[in-house]
Amino acid sequence: MSYLHKSIASADETEPRMLYSYHTAISGFAAKLSPDELKYMKTMDGFIHAIPDKHIPLLTSHTPDFLGLRQSTGAWNASTSGEGTIIGVLDTGVYPHHPSFNDDGMKPPSNWEGACQFKDFKCNNKIIGARAFGSTAVQDDIGHGTHTASTAAGNFVNNANVAGNAQGLASGIAPRAHLAIYQVCDEYGCSTSDILAGMDAAIKDGVDIMSLSLGGPSIEFFDDPIAQGAFQAMTKGIFVSCAAGNSGPYSASLSNEAPWLLTVAASTTDRRVTSSVKLGDGSEFSGESLFQPKSFSPTLHELVVPSKDPYCAGDLHVKVKNKIVVCKDGGDSSISKGEVVRDAGGAGMIIINEETKGSTTFAELHVLPASHVGYQDGKKILGYIKKTKKVTATFIFHGTNYGASPSPAMAYFSSRGPSNPSPGILKPDITGPGVNILAAWPDNVGTSSLSRVRSDNSSFVFNMISGTSMSTPHLSGIAALIKSEHKNWSPAMIKSAMMTTSDELDRSGKNIVDEKQKKATFFAMGAGHVNPSKAFDPGLIYDIVADEYIAYLCGLGYTDPQVGTIAGKKINCSVIEKIAEKDLNYPSISVTLGSKPVTVTRTVINVGDAESVYTLKVDNLVGVSIQVKPTMLEFSEVNEKKSFTVSFTNGVGKSGSVWESNLRWISDKHVVRSPISITI
Repeated sequence: MSYLHKSIASADETEPRMLYSYHTAISGFAAKLSPDELKYMKTMDGFIHAIPDKHIPLLTSHTPDFLGLRQSTGAWNASTSGEGTIIGVLDTGVYPHHPSFNDDGMKPPSNWEGACQFKDFKCNNKIIGARAFGSTAVQDDIGHGTHTASTAAGNFVNNANVAGNAQGLASGIAPRAHLAIYQVCDEYGCSTSDILAGMDAAIKDGVDIMSLSLGGPSIEFFDDPIAQGAFQAMTKGIFVSCAAGNSGPYSASLSNEAPWLLTVAASTTDRRVTSSVKLGDGSEFSGESLFQPKSFSPTLHELVVPSKDPYCAGDLHVKVKNKIVVCKDGGDSSISKGEVVRDAGGAGMIIINEETKGSTTFAELHVLPASHVGYQDGKKILGYIKKTKKVTATFIFHGTNYGASPSPAMAYFSSRGPSNPSPGILKPDITGPGVNILAAWPDNVGTSSLSRVRSDNSSFVFNMISGTSMSTPHLSGIAALIKSEHKNWSPAMIKSAMMTTSDELDRSGKNIVDEKQKKATFFAMGAGHVNPSKAFDPGLIYDIVADEYIAYLCGLGYTDPQVGTIAGKKINCSVIEKIAEKDLNYPSISVTLGSKPVTVTRTVINVGDAESVYTLKVDNLVGVSIQVKPTMLEFSEVNEKKSFTVSFTNGVGKSGSVWESNLRWISDKHVVRSPISITI
């Protein structure tokens, strides 16, 4: 209050000017100020930095099995399914009455300082705490928070399905972990002051993991409240997992790029809810839809393209009664397009991707028979319409299918690197399942079409949605699994274990591809697709402590106050030995290479067998020389450290190109892989 002008501090106003006083996430407060009031505050001793409050968007079953997580085996067995760890979910709240949040078989947490602010629910051993910020209730009126919380740590629920599809046993990634809920978002988005208040409380309450399925545009770290709160969380040993963003497939479109947090991309699984389009010439194209009515007869219907309204946004300008309408994806939601077609008398709808969206399709609960097909198949359907006089089509519903290929594949919407504030750090970090993810949903939330989501003869609801919002809690849950087994590992060590054991190949042994079926770059998928079982025993890990991050921030050229804003204390960069971006001890390597050679240094810690020998393997590049010294790492004890250098020499001479390689340290038990990105 001492920083507010006397007239502000003493004013008797209905709505208080002081919003929050932060104690752990940052040293500061949030207040409603005019430009003149802020100008006055800047003259006061102790003032460091002011950031305008912003609204940023949310970035919105089978996946445990797809990740190799099965009851009593693999990572679940090794970690007791995350027992004892606490995941703080900062989102839209939660619907606590869903069976995904029952606490059957769970013990109370050993360390918990939080509160329970539900109006109609008593916290249990699953949901151990709940707080609301910017709202009076933690109740989830949107569904997003319920979905992400159950993805991270929902308990086991039998017969989960969406409209009879994807039926089976549902659970979160860490089904025995505890949940702490922080409601920081509403239907309008997420205020950064509320997010920071949630992070502030989560640190104080004692969470082990923070999961944030939200994010705004790329921004410098000293102006990013999430980066600042995450830094303080990291210093307390809290792992922070954040969504990479849904602004793909465009370059340099990332959110949440700070190196002390995990930046999560989104990819597909091998499950499809298949609704095929069968044309009059007999050709068939695989698409997706959750609405597959048994009453639909697969007889041929006339096909029509509303040329004046190709996105089916309103007036279709053509007669569509009893016809199947072809609509371009984009603009309004697919559900809204279907409502337009249905209201005009249409018999069905084919949604065709635009080129930028490639092969990524969504299984949604449409209001009429429909199929969402990829760009290439859409081109063929449009080609058939163009060259054929009498064009007809129908739908063939195949229900839920597994083993689809390629999988995983990158989703078009997943934001891409390189990082804007720090291109010397390869981002995103990793990818996980984020397309058509089935998880818990409030039974009183949704459009008219969602009324059909309710499982047969049950009082609970599941929903299937997509986004880096969905991939993020998968990684949060995996972090909880690792934390429960390796309690003394730092956030950087947990991140390293995930990244260096991730898969660069898909389930068929081929390169992971992007939405255009081309090899996915590290700027799309990060190190690769998470592999939980391997992450428990990575062999070697890279660690980074808070002082190294501070030296890195000084190396970025930030001023002392800017670094101090992030570090939460006074900083004098002139007396700190700066660390260049390329030399931060990150599990991946990103360099910009000109005419002069560039050398980076890394240090690994042996967390495998005491007596271990690792030999080097590097993917050779034509035109770029990569030299590593030494070429063998020999360890005689656990937690022993060894350093090595990697030198790059440009033999290409071209500019504007990006080259990729992998550095692997290989023992008789482990393969420790670091992706390398070289910008020339």
